[in-house]
Amino acid sequence: MDEKEWLAERFESHRAHLRAVAYQMLGSLTEADDAVQEAWLRLSRADTSSVNNLGSWLTTVVARVCLDMLRSRKMRREEPLGVHVPDPVVSRVNGTDPEYQALLADSVGLALLVVLDTLDPAERLAFVLHDMFDLPFNEIAPLLGRSANAARLLASRARRRVRAAPVPDTDLALQQELVGAFLAASRSGDFDALVAVLDPGVVLHADAGALRPGGPAVVRGAAAVAQQAITFARLDRVAQPALVNGAAGLVTAPSGKPRSVIGFTISHGKIAEIDILADPERLRALDLAVLDN
Repeated sequence: MDEKEWLAERFESHRAHLRAVAYQMLGSLTEADDAVQEAWLRLSRADTSSVNNLGSWLTTVVARVCLDMLRSRKMRREEPLGVHVPDPVVSRVNGTDPEYQALLADSVGLALLVVLDTLDPAERLAFVLHDMFDLPFNEIAPLLGRSANAARLLASRARRRVRAAPVPDTDLALQQELVGAFLAASRSGDFDALVAVLDPGVVLHADAGALRPGGPAVVRGAAAVAQQAITFARLDRVAQPALVNGAAGLVTAPSGKPRSVIGFTISHGKIAEIDILADPERLRALDLAVLDN
């Protein structure tokens, strides 16, 4: 085995971790893969003879690439066109794909990713690397060109924003029961039954893409969300259960063509957030093997 093959083998052993870092930094699966590929290119050109911890070195490289991508994204997005729902990770209800498990090792739900999307790039980097991947602030600081104390303050500021996200219940059976009740009530048009499974402060985010604005992007409150669910109940008739970022969710695909991925956040025994991705272009880019049943 020559040096390049040896380096490639070591890189592959870190790929799952690097992809998880990039996904949590970017909320985009395709961009996460691009960031990991860029890390490999930089590694293949670098002199690593003085690198003692390749995993840590690669993590910082990926983080730096992601930070540049976030800053570029922020500059391009002059005025938000509406709600942006991050890329969901979709698998079968009984799915045990190790690639998905590695990507979601820290149970990163869509509700958390929606909040992370509102953070400043530097805040997001400091929070993700420290709070999710246990990187010390003295290693994060050089990536930001700031002191360790400044990086700590950025993470603290991000943490206050993240607390706004509902804390998900981890009982998958309960999640599936509530999502099933939501689906049944929306199909039957039972307004009261829908309200009963929704948190009073429930929030629905719908991302149909720039070319299909189609209705309110954010709906707040149990009554408004229940009415919205009944209005679109015809879509629910082709819905099938799935795991969306490790939690109970739905995929709607009339005639086998993906129309939406719906993630639910269950908190304190109620549906606290619903995140819908219905952007046709982004849906085509997702791995929806769940539909192969």
